[in-house]
Amino acid sequence: MAERWAPRDHIGSFLTELGERNPQLVLLDADFNTASKITGFRERFPDRFLQVGIAEQNMMGIAAGLSTLGFIPVVSTVATFCSRRACDQVTTSIALPQSNVKILGIYAGLFVGKNGASHQSLEDIAIMRAIANMVVLQPVDIFETRQMLEFALAHQGPVYMRIGRDPVPRFVPDDYQFQLGKSIILREGRDLALIGYGDLMEDILNAAERLQRHGLQARVINLSSLKPIDEGIIVQAAEETGLLVTIDNHNICGGAGSAVCEVVCDRKPVRVKRIGVRDCFGKSGTNEQMKEKFGLNAEAIERQTLQYLR
Repeated sequence: MAERWAPRDHIGSFLTELGERNPQLVLLDADFNTASKITGFRERFPDRFLQVGIAEQNMMGIAAGLSTLGFIPVVSTVATFCSRRACDQVTTSIALPQSNVKILGIYAGLFVGKNGASHQSLEDIAIMRAIANMVVLQPVDIFETRQMLEFALAHQGPVYMRIGRDPVPRFVPDDYQFQLGKSIILREGRDLALIGYGDLMEDILNAAERLQRHGLQARVINLSSLKPIDEGIIVQAAEETGLLVTIDNHNICGGAGSAVCEVVCDRKPVRVKRIGVRDCFGKSGTNEQMKEKFGLNAEAIERQTLQYLR
């Protein structure tokens, strides 16, 4: 079995390493540092770690203020609390003035242990994509996570990163280098394209294998740069396959599927099947239970794709 690593387990060590190199890096937390595994930074740089408590809206304002003093603030909390709960502060205090703040949304999507709907972020991509000046990213594994963090700290302006909670294998190749606005093909195919991101990628690749049994060669695209999006790779897939299937760990309203539809509507109209949470709130349960209920495991992706082709 391939070795697996959880992106959230490595955030703390990556930030500590980056903090050694950049004394302007400061980390703000909303009483979540144990679960988000960023305690290593707190222990190494106690004077550069700010615990604001369960006050996510206030945390965004503090971070924006620190950025005006030349610091590079990184704020970390549950994805839904730094998007849905703090939406106005993110918009007005960070995005509007283009404050140099990096937002880490941990426990992205459905997979939040058994914390249920209040902690599941099924609207955060839609919210953050709709905010001007905001970059929106989700790494597919820990190797892309490290590169994204390095990019985010070097990038001038606000960045929102969704961070997965649970272990996944390596997906990006050894020579991979993250580039803003670029995506990569993880599997070639000319009959259709499966487009996804983050912690559903293993199921997406498995679904591609299952579709091969039906004589379908599915291309798989890792859409880790959600905004700006890689229009070129989407248009190419539309031209060469004629059918796109998007898979969202998010509500289909405003998620990656919506972003892909915006691209093809403008540039290369083709059929697009959107798979994701269909305009409802989540439930409490294990990852596998969530995937089964909302049609996000490999079998369900295969089934929905074949139904759409009939």
